[in-house]
Amino acid sequence: MIRILFSCFLFAILFSSCQNTDKPAEKEEAKRPNVILIMTDDQGYGDLACLGNEFIKTPNLDKLYSQSTSLTDFHVGTTCAPTRSALMTGKHFNKVGVWHTINGRSLLRKEEKTVANVFADAGYNTGIFGKWHLGDNYPFRPQDRGFQEVWVHGGGGVTQAPDYWGNDYFDDTYYHNGHPEKVEGYCTDVWFSKAIDFIDKNKDKPFFCYIPTNAPHGPLFVDEKYSEPYRGNENIPSPEFNGMITNIDENVGLLEAYLQKNNLADNTILIFMTDNGTANGVRLNGKGFAEKGFNANMRGKKGSNYEGGHRVPFFIRWPQGGLSKKAEITQNTIVTDVLPTLIDLCGIEVSKDLQFDGTSLKPLLYGNKAPWKDRMLMVDTQREYDLKKYKRPSVMFNEWRLVNGDELYNIAEDPAQATNVADQYPDRVVAMKAGYEELWEDVSVNKDEISRIVVGVQDENPLRLSSHDWAGTSSVPWNQGHVRSGVKLNGFWNLTVAEAGEYEISLCRWPRSFFKTLRWGDPNNEAGNFKPINIQTAKLKIGENELSKPISERDKEAKFNVSLRSGETTLQTWFDDGTPDTFGAYYVYITKV
Repeated sequence: MIRILFSCFLFAILFSSCQNTDKPAEKEEAKRPNVILIMTDDQGYGDLACLGNEFIKTPNLDKLYSQSTSLTDFHVGTTCAPTRSALMTGKHFNKVGVWHTINGRSLLRKEEKTVANVFADAGYNTGIFGKWHLGDNYPFRPQDRGFQEVWVHGGGGVTQAPDYWGNDYFDDTYYHNGHPEKVEGYCTDVWFSKAIDFIDKNKDKPFFCYIPTNAPHGPLFVDEKYSEPYRGNENIPSPEFNGMITNIDENVGLLEAYLQKNNLADNTILIFMTDNGTANGVRLNGKGFAEKGFNANMRGKKGSNYEGGHRVPFFIRWPQGGLSKKAEITQNTIVTDVLPTLIDLCGIEVSKDLQFDGTSLKPLLYGNKAPWKDRMLMVDTQREYDLKKYKRPSVMFNEWRLVNGDELYNIAEDPAQATNVADQYPDRVVAMKAGYEELWEDVSVNKDEISRIVVGVQDENPLRLSSHDWAGTSSVPWNQGHVRSGVKLNGFWNLTVAEAGEYEISLCRWPRSFFKTLRWGDPNNEAGNFKPINIQTAKLKIGENELSKPISERDKEAKFNVSLRSGETTLQTWFDDGTPDTFGAYYVYITKV
């Protein structure tokens, strides 16, 4: 389990001094609470005015903070997809196969039950609006994982390779229940607008509404009216980044106004959190300390295993449940706690077979006198195809942090993690390393399992693969800029053929929605440098099939007809332009004939 109980542990136990004493209202025949979970992307603990940042304006989130219980020592993964997988399942991200953001290691294992499955099974209407980043193909898409209403972009961000070609945050095409649909407006405005539409249609029945915004993840595009107020301030690293957060705050205000107007606020559990440390709210020096911007006196940012990479804000409000006053919980908490907490608060019964690494925080939320059993927790930064032991871990127990296996910090005395005290407390280092060993044994139990995209199913035929999910390589063309510039890399896709038969496999350099010829390029295009490449030959290898064909000037794709056996396989492709550097097809379409 992700937690290890230390009944005889020598460390002191910390208790919150500012907890709620109100008890949840009696439910009897009352409607179960609705749930709205907002999670922003790349916004850190210090990117809010209410948490001490004097250089940003977030009045609506500040108000929510004043009405909420705040988890002041709440931890997530250090990058996007790992946090999302843990949030969805209540299990450590390494255990469910999501320890990277690309390479097929952002695909949430198909057997895992998600929060959407749990709530849908309990009679809730479920919807997602924004960034999924746990798989763009069957059986990993949100509509395959319990979400009944889906509005999402592709991949890990707008403009990434799986996203609809040409999106730029404004008037984009997003995937509505699996189908591309063009919409008007800025991305964040669209997510909140669609979420409110969903709530309005389902307000007479309990709903679970998940709003994971892609903002303020880069590229940093936002209307000038939001970024302009931050220009000219030498303390602000990126006016656009702050502007994107201010736009999110504005949308939170619109959502709040809707909930109040429709008498939904009292019986709605509203959560605000972020997915990792700040990406662009601070500029760090070589040792990871802020030299520009505000980082709440933490070291590191997104991707770091120091506090600034994984300690993030978490606010929860539920007036009808007695959670409507400003309060703080100071114990170590973690993203895997969210799902079991929501199950507990909403009174949902789940199978005893459904186990979590997290723990319900209900006792802490309501100040129960039953002693809270402190836990040893761990996050790490893998960003590798294969899971590696001691790859940039942070082990946490109360005020102590063991970083990289040999750096010990006392957060209570040294929140900036500036002084390594490992030599002063060798016994604590030994104890926490032993804790890591036990945690690792648990979270790495499935490390050799591979999540495979399934081809030949009615739910997605044809299917489109992108180089974002290439396996077997540390570097992939994961965004559309790489595709435009003709980056010469290669990898393979891990697949499962659901049904034996005849398949058409088409190798493309561009997605079909753009659909230029394989050799096409335009270095002076206003959208960027589209590099022409004189492709001569296309080749593929899948299972026992290895085929090639010449490419002509007019070809937009290289089509192959292949007989496939059912079962697990891999697919790799090559484009040869007569130079020593061949490269793979950035997009492949597979159709069961």
